[in-house]
Amino acid sequence: MNIYVGNLSYDTSEDDLRSAFEAYGEVDSAKIITDRDTGRSKGFGFVEMSDQGNGESAIEGLNSQDLNGRALRVNEARPRERR
Repeated sequence: MNIYVGNLSYDTSEDDLRSAFEAYGEVDSAKIITDRDTGRSKGFGFVEMSDQGNGESAIEGLNSQDLNGRALRVNEARPRERR
């Protein structure tokens, strides 16, 4: 299950993101999206969890929760739209 995580603090690392989600089950990957020119976080990322139930629990448990001073927006990732 691919999970979108928004409203991330610019200080949040991929390890912080992984740790938050590991409380709900095994995390396959945690990726913070960065600006290709500056390398700075864009304030959102994606977490991949293989177990659907654990992913849904993580979405319920972490949505609106504080991580590094910011209230997370967590939901199931939608496929990228073509430009």
